[in-house]
Amino acid sequence: MTTGSRSAVYRLSVSRVISLTGGAAAFVGLNFTIYQRTHSTLWLAIALLLTFGVEGMAAALMGSLGDRFDRRSVMIASDLGGAAVFFAMAFVRSPGPLLALAFFAAVAEAPFFSASAAAIPNLVSDEDLAWANGLVAVGRNVGIVVGPLIGGVLVATVGSGAVFAMNAASFVFSAMLVASVHQPLSGRRDGSAEFAGLRAGFGYLWGDRVLRTMTLAWLVWVFGLGMTMVADLPLVGLFHVGSRGYGVLIAFWGTGSIGGSLLARRLRGRTELPALVAGLAVVAVTAVAVGLSPWFALVLGAILVMGVGDGVSMVANQGIMQRRTPDAVRSRVSGAMEAFVHTGLALSFLVGALAVSSLGPRVVYVVGGMSALIGAAICLTLLGGTGREEVAVAASTHRAAEPFTDAPELLVP
Repeated sequence: MTTGSRSAVYRLSVSRVISLTGGAAAFVGLNFTIYQRTHSTLWLAIALLLTFGVEGMAAALMGSLGDRFDRRSVMIASDLGGAAVFFAMAFVRSPGPLLALAFFAAVAEAPFFSASAAAIPNLVSDEDLAWANGLVAVGRNVGIVVGPLIGGVLVATVGSGAVFAMNAASFVFSAMLVASVHQPLSGRRDGSAEFAGLRAGFGYLWGDRVLRTMTLAWLVWVFGLGMTMVADLPLVGLFHVGSRGYGVLIAFWGTGSIGGSLLARRLRGRTELPALVAGLAVVAVTAVAVGLSPWFALVLGAILVMGVGDGVSMVANQGIMQRRTPDAVRSRVSGAMEAFVHTGLALSFLVGALAVSSLGPRVVYVVGGMSALIGAAICLTLLGGTGREEVAVAASTHRAAEPFTDAPELLVP
C-alpha cells in the first residue's frame, strides 16, 4: 500500500472519530433534553425511533446515492447536511420541532456509512482490506465510547444547545477531511446497468448465497444482542453499583470493541469467515456468562471479551461483503445489510423490554446469548467446503472491473 492510500484510510478513520464522537454526544443531549422537558418514556421511545431507527432504515434507500454519484461528494454532502440540521437544533427548545429536526439529521447522515464502506476497497489492495476496515472500526468505536462521556459533561455544564452546535462543527471538520482525500473512492461502474434501481442491493444480497446466509445469521445474532442491551441498566441495578457501574460497563464494552477491531486488522480474505463465526460465538457465550455471573467483576470481564468478539465480527463481516460485491452495487448492498440489522435491533428492543419486566435481566442475558449462538451456528454452515470456496473466490469475478483497486500504485510494493 502506498503512503497516499494509507493516508486516505487514516483520514477516513479520523473523520469517523470526530463525527461519531460529536454524534454520540448529541444523542445524549437529545435524549436528556427530551426527557427533561416531557418526563415521558414514550417521547424517549419516539426519539430512538426517529434517530437510530430512521438512520438504519434510510440506509437501504440512501445507499443508492453512493452507487449513482461520486462517493466523495456523497459523503461530503451527507456531513454538511447533518451539520446544517444540528446547527438549527442548537436554537430549538420545543420537543416536537426538536424531534422533527433530529429525524432530518438521521436522514442526512444515512448515506455516509454505506458510501464509506463501499469506498474502502478502492483505496487498498485485497490483503490490506481488513487493515483498513479495522482502522475505520476503531475510529467508530472510539467515537461511540468517548462521545457519551463528553455529551454528559457538556449537557450538565453548558446545555444541550452547545452540544448540538459542537456536533455541527464536528460534521464540518469531517467533511473537510473527506474532501482532502484525493484518491478515487469510486471504481469504474461498467456493470451499473445490470444493477439499476433502489432494489438492486436487496436483489444482489438475496442472490448471493454467502451474503444471504451471513445476513440471516447476523439478523438472528443481533436480535439476541439487542435484548441484552435493554437488560443492561436493570442488570447493573441487581449489583447495586449505580450509574457509575453502568458507565464502567459501557466503557468495558467499548474498550473490548476497540481491541477487537485492532486485532481484526490482521485478517486476510481466507481468515475472515472463520473470524466472523468465532466472533459471533464469543459474543453469544459471554452473554450467557454475564447472565449467570454472581459477581459484577466477572460481568465486566465477560463484557470486555464480548466487546472483543463484536469488534472482530464487525470487521470480518464488512470485509466479506466488500470482497463479494462489485463496485456498481456495493453501497446499496451495504445499505441493505444495515436495514436488516436495524430491523433486528428494533424488534429486539421491543421484545427485550417485555422480557426484562417479566423474566428479569439475568434470564434475558441468557436468552439473548442463546439467540446469538443460533446466529453463529447459521454462519457456521458456511465453513463447509462449498462455503469456503465461495468466499475464497468472491472477489475474482467482480474486482477485475475495478481498476482503482488493482492499480499498481495502490498495491503494496
